[in-house]
Amino acid sequence: MGRPADAADAGGRQPADEGSGAVRSAVRAPEIAYHPARRSVARRGPADPVKVLMHRHRELCERAVDPLEIAAGLEAHGLTDRTAARYRHRDVFSLAEELYARVPGVGRPAARAPGSQQDPGDGARSGWALPALLPGVACLATAGVLRASEGVLGGGARFAVTAVGALLVVLSLRFCLRGGPLRTPDGAEGVTLYVCWLLGYVVYGDDLLAQVISGGPDGDWTAAPGPLLGLVPALAPAAWCAHLFAVHARHRLAGSHGLSEFGAGVRPLLFGVVALFLGALTALLFLADLGHPGAGGGLGGPVALGALLFLARLLAVHGFPEPAATGLAAACAAEVAATFLVLAGRLPGLGLLARPVEAVVAAAGTGGVPVLACGVAAFGLLVHASVTLTRASAHASA
Repeated sequence: MGRPADAADAGGRQPADEGSGAVRSAVRAPEIAYHPARRSVARRGPADPVKVLMHRHRELCERAVDPLEIAAGLEAHGLTDRTAARYRHRDVFSLAEELYARVPGVGRPAARAPGSQQDPGDGARSGWALPALLPGVACLATAGVLRASEGVLGGGARFAVTAVGALLVVLSLRFCLRGGPLRTPDGAEGVTLYVCWLLGYVVYGDDLLAQVISGGPDGDWTAAPGPLLGLVPALAPAAWCAHLFAVHARHRLAGSHGLSEFGAGVRPLLFGVVALFLGALTALLFLADLGHPGAGGGLGGPVALGALLFLARLLAVHGFPEPAATGLAAACAAEVAATFLVLAGRLPGLGLLARPVEAVVAAAGTGGVPVLACGVAAFGLLVHASVTLTRASAHASA
């Protein structure tokens, strides 16, 4: 008699009516069992996680002309391939492709062919190759006129030729750097004073430091035009190397399937481009030194300066002007400090201040100071470039 009640108390359920033919069962099937945890998860997050990212970066997606710019922008905002997995994508690139497809662009151009992005010949056809040669031509022409007129023209006439040549070099430099692969974004300049000091020191600094160490300065400083005659024409190979780096980095960006893969491929490209430029610079400096034998303190200082200027410009071109200016300023400060430390060492009790500079000059000559100053700054910029220029965000609009 108490059997139905006992069954209800024990199981908490009423037994099914066997004679009613109902389909209900006392225990739910496993595949339709109630899972409160699964229901709470569904309530926490949206069914489409990419939609949140679309609203958060809508402006970026609308202005992008291709998925690569979206990938670069996402990386600049801190998204990594591991973060992309939370949005059900294997990497940032595939996530950017979905965002590009789902967000309508504002004035987005028609789709370009796969091989039409930044063709290697586009830069030469755009007219930057010839202007890159003009500063070197103006510098070498001025030096040739001065060499040919030696003993013919007076001091005033030679000064006028030098002033006109310097003006032509400056104007051609400005014209060259306003376009092409060495053009920096607006507001990325502001390092003209540093560059002028470094170029002035490579011409006059060795003789100035030698006079200061020997108790001077006494009289005029002897100019060493050889390094300048090698550095100014090196603007042409610098432009070509910057162009090669931008083009090949862009191609690697288009073919990469992950940020780490892209960085691993661009890093040796960066080192190769820097080595290529240093080789061309060394050859030009060697030829210039043949035309002016005995001028200057060797090739080490001009090579280090050329590497510093190239890396600083490369960083500024790709959107990192602050570290570029810092490296140039550090080299300038070291060269200025070398001269003032020697002068301060003449004061009573402060002779210890001049010891480091005197040790460098005793070991490597007066040219050791620019080698150390520019070399250390260039190495710091190279380390920084190996981190920043291997990011996709540095090549979004390269």
